[in-house]
Amino acid sequence: MAATRRAVVLFQLGGPDTLDAVEPFLYNLFCDPDIIDLPFASLFREPLARFIARKRAPIASKLYASIGGGSPIRRQTQMQADALREMLGAKGHAMPVEIAMRYWHPRAEEVITKLLASGIEEVVLLPLYPQYSKATTGSSMREWNELVARLHAEKLRTTLIESYYEHPLYIRALVERIREALECVPAGDREKVHLLFSVHGTPMKLVRNGDPYSQHIRRSYERVVEEGNFGLPHHLCFQSKVGPQQWLKPSLVDAVERLAEEKVSHVIVIPIAFVTDHIETLSEISIEAKDEATKLGIGYFAMTAPLLTGDLFIGCLCDLVMNASKASE
Repeated sequence: MAATRRAVVLFQLGGPDTLDAVEPFLYNLFCDPDIIDLPFASLFREPLARFIARKRAPIASKLYASIGGGSPIRRQTQMQADALREMLGAKGHAMPVEIAMRYWHPRAEEVITKLLASGIEEVVLLPLYPQYSKATTGSSMREWNELVARLHAEKLRTTLIESYYEHPLYIRALVERIREALECVPAGDREKVHLLFSVHGTPMKLVRNGDPYSQHIRRSYERVVEEGNFGLPHHLCFQSKVGPQQWLKPSLVDAVERLAEEKVSHVIVIPIAFVTDHIETLSEISIEAKDEATKLGIGYFAMTAPLLTGDLFIGCLCDLVMNASKASE
C-alpha cells in the first residue's frame, strides 16, 4: 500500500515585508473577528478595519522603518520551515514543510491550493505559538476550516498541534538563550540582573471567557525558571496593548518603571512567547522599552536572542510533528 502523502504547515502571524504593505497588513489584522469582537461587528467590520488601518499606518510605518523597512517574520519563518524539513528528513520522516501566515503572504488559501495540487493527503498543522489562544491558534484554525470548506478541500485530513508551552525542548531552548544573554554580562555584574519575561498580552475579556493563554504563559514562565535555576530575581509582564479594554497586567512599561524605582541596574528581557523577531521585539522591546529604561537610570538593558533555528527549538518542532504523524497512522 502506498504511503500517505503528508505535509507540515507552520501557522504564524505574518508581518508587512515592505512599508507599502503596512496598511493592507493592518486591514487584514483588524478584519479578523477574533481581533475586533464587538456586538454586531459583522455589520461594520470591514469599514472599521479600513478606518483603523488607515489611521494607524503612518505610526506603524515609522516603527517598521526603524527596524529596516519591514518585518523579518516571513524570512525567519521560512528558515524555520527549512530547518524543520531537514531535521525531519534526517530522522526518516521526509515531508514538505509550508508556512501559512494569518494576515500576510503566504496566506492559508495559497497553501491549501498548493497542497491540493501536489497530491498531499494529510497535514500536520503546527502553530508557531507555543501557548494556545483563541486570538492566535484559534483564529488561524478558524480561517483554515473556512477555507477548506470553500475550496472543497475536505480530503485534506488534518492534525492540529494545539500547544507545546511546556515541551521539554522548548523550555530548554529558552533556558539556553537566557544563559547566552547572561554570559554577555560582565561576570561581576551578573548577580545584579533581573530577568523580565515579557509576552504579548490579551484582553481580560478573553481570560474571563476561558481562554487558556494566560495559564499557558504562566506555566512556561515557571518551567523556565525551574529548569534554569538562575538564582536571580524574575518577573512576568505583558506588552502590545491595543485599544481601551482592560488587558493582562503588569504592562512592560509599568514593569520597567517599577524596576527603575527599585534602583535595578541590569535587566534582561526574555520574550518567551515569540519564536522569531517581530515588531514587538525589535521595536517595542529593543528600542522603545530600552530607551525608557535608559532614561529611568537602568544602565544595562538587553534582550535574549530569538529561538529561530536553534537545534533545541527545531528539535521540539520535529518531535511534535513525528508524534502527531504516528498518532494519525
